[in-house]
Amino acid sequence: MPRKTLNNKALMELASHAGLEAANFIVGAARPAVKEWDHKGRNDFATYVDRQAEEIIAEILQGAEPGSQIMGEELTPETGESELTWIVDPLDGTTNYLHSFPVFAVSIAAVLDGEIVAGVVRDVNRGTTYRAFTGGGAWADETQLTVSENRDPTLSLIGTGFPFKIPEKLQEYSEQLTRVLKSTSGVRRAGAAAIDLAYVAAGIFDGFWEMYLAPWDVAAGALLVREAGGTITNLDGSSDVAQHGSIVAGNPDIHKWLRGFLAEGQTSIPTD
Repeated sequence: MPRKTLNNKALMELASHAGLEAANFIVGAARPAVKEWDHKGRNDFATYVDRQAEEIIAEILQGAEPGSQIMGEELTPETGESELTWIVDPLDGTTNYLHSFPVFAVSIAAVLDGEIVAGVVRDVNRGTTYRAFTGGGAWADETQLTVSENRDPTLSLIGTGFPFKIPEKLQEYSEQLTRVLKSTSGVRRAGAAAIDLAYVAAGIFDGFWEMYLAPWDVAAGALLVREAGGTITNLDGSSDVAQHGSIVAGNPDIHKWLRGFLAEGQTSIPTD
């Protein structure tokens, strides 16, 4: 069926609608009992809530954009060739959700011809929608976002995530964490990377890093950071973050410092 692709702003608005509908479903759903938790892997859970939220999102997105594909954590972790792909995490922070820890989100990004052009992160508990499209800036509801202006690592607040799926990396991560803790004003780990990246875009966190993330964890948040004036790359400096791997984000100066610090043990902002 021929498809007329919406412009980037309209793709963002469509993703916002789908994210809101999924968030409303999550709020109204009965929280699963422990015996209903499915183990996808070590410390990695899924439930009917994740799966039905993704089905709601897919129905809305593909109903408006027939022929588009979904790359989603629960239903379709891989995708084929398509001009328009939606990268979806229907419930980022599932473990938080299952334990009633109030930090979890719906994350949706639109990828057009290989480029992230729209992104939405819906903070389910706070009822805030973070959204961005290419060239349109980043927003929290009606408030435009900018990354922090702090250039001093010793004054910075850094977000992080634990490599809970790959315990063999815990020693390496512990060494990174110790060094960052000694060199900043604090480190926080809330357990939902999409919200962490939204906080970087909002200037709440000066920077963020995590050793292992998937495309659905990162794609929407990456555009938020970039449209708010920040930088996000892999640890090796690649800007192609919508893949499995490490992530470093922040305002431009803190990103430079943090990436160099993690990669090489540097303690000053690297120069170009």
